Amino acid sequence: MARPKCRRDRLARVAALTAILGALSPTLGGCLGFGGSSASRRAPPARAELSPPADVPLGVTPAVPAGSSPPLTPAAAGGNRIGSGTVKVALVLPLTGTGVAVGSAMRNAAQLAYDEGQQPDLTILVGDDRGSPDGARDATQDALKQGADIVLGPVFAANVQAAAVPAKAAGKPVIGFSTDASVASRGVFLLSFLPQPEVDRIVDESVADGKRSFAALIPETAYGNAVEAEFREAVARKGARVAAVERYAPGAPGPAVERLARVITGAGATADALFIPETAEAMPVVAAALTKAGYNPARVRPIGTALWNEPALFALPALQGGRFASPDRNGFSNFSGRYQARFGSVPPRVASLAYDAVMLSAALTRQYGSQRFAETTLTNASGFAGTDGTFRFRPEGLSERALAVYEIRNNAAPVVSPAPRVLAKPGT
Repeated sequence: MARPKCRRDRLARVAALTAILGALSPTLGGCLGFGGSSASRRAPPARAELSPPADVPLGVTPAVPAGSSPPLTPAAAGGNRIGSGTVKVALVLPLTGTGVAVGSAMRNAAQLAYDEGQQPDLTILVGDDRGSPDGARDATQDALKQGADIVLGPVFAANVQAAAVPAKAAGKPVIGFSTDASVASRGVFLLSFLPQPEVDRIVDESVADGKRSFAALIPETAYGNAVEAEFREAVARKGARVAAVERYAPGAPGPAVERLARVITGAGATADALFIPETAEAMPVVAAALTKAGYNPARVRPIGTALWNEPALFALPALQGGRFASPDRNGFSNFSGRYQARFGSVPPRVASLAYDAVMLSAALTRQYGSQRFAETTLTNASGFAGTDGTFRFRPEGLSERALAVYEIRNNAAPVVSPAPRVLAKPGT
């Protein structure tokens, strides 16, 4: 899981609870959902957690708002089991060691999902992976011995890989929360915020809006490697052209901006969109280098991924008129309000993944009986409707999501293209 900060949801009001899953609709194939277009056709060259994750430090307990009760810890929330149903589900999280704050919040989210799902016929076996591959393997093996039919988690890439070994040997699927596409495989599905669907969505929307020539300014990071591959494929797939791509060492974009200036500045600019997949922390330096070089965002539109979904960026001159793809905010806002009312703290952005995974398990159990976790059920092409929108799993384990597109203007970023409720036919 990546560590750039995400936008904290400050919604104080608890929204009216809606039935996320309710009756399983035939049009959605029956369950939950997330944001995206098409995920990567190739794995990133380096294995690293790639997308904006939690907005709390991994080893620190989330802050408690003034006047609130402290958040429930896993022990306070009910120990290592949630529910007492006949279908057993493993939930493997970092409850000690690296990632404990995120793991505790995701455990709380699983409890919330169980309660809001009218206490479905599930027993959730909560295992502590101790923030390590060995711990993930041990926790998974223990849950399988207790009769788990599916493994939800872990969070980190190496831990997902470790948990997948005993799960595959037992013929049980894994729904992991890592953002590293390279750990996905047949039977190991990723319910996470993958960057590749965000790249696809923003390129698709840009081409639909008339952009035909794309330049890119990409950091030399694992995230940059993954999104460059998808960027090139997405542009080619839409029949547009890549005018130029420049890479730069993190924190030192100046020379790359100078090399790119010929296609993004002045009257002779040949690009009409500039892709910048940079984090909120690093973007001000990149924006300053662009402004210094004479870059005009009104002439060459800046575009990005959900890393831009941070209010601190919305005032940068170089990003005015820029657009980025991200899950619809409303679903997480509603979830966050309910979470805060129950646990007394703001959930990290990834907490909704655990909520959706439990809701998905409950819905499939109600709808599909003994075929609830079969590959054909999990890879239903119509997808599922969840907290952050519609999503589906592909047979090779990657996920696709229905994403919204936002435009930055004057300290705000309203939606300019809503997230579709139904995903496009696979392969389009």
